[in-house]
Amino acid sequence: MCLAIPGRIVSIDDSIPELKMAKVDFSGIVKSICVQWVDVSIGDYVLAHAGMAISVVNAEEAEETLKDLEKLCVS
Repeated sequence: MCLAIPGRIVSIDDSIPELKMAKVDFSGIVKSICVQWVDVSIGDYVLAHAGMAISVVNAEEAEETLKDLEKLCVS
């Protein structure tokens, strides 16, 4: 089983065509992840696993998931 976390694309670095990277905001924690195999734009939400974006998700679904994860961490 794997766990993918939703995050919002803050910036995209495509200076190396073979390794497109993005800064992604995961509820206040910003990490660089690989977005080479997904079609993304700044502001999009992605599911990330092991430092890679595996799919794009709609904003409403991502925000709902983040709220649920926050509830789990607070409890």
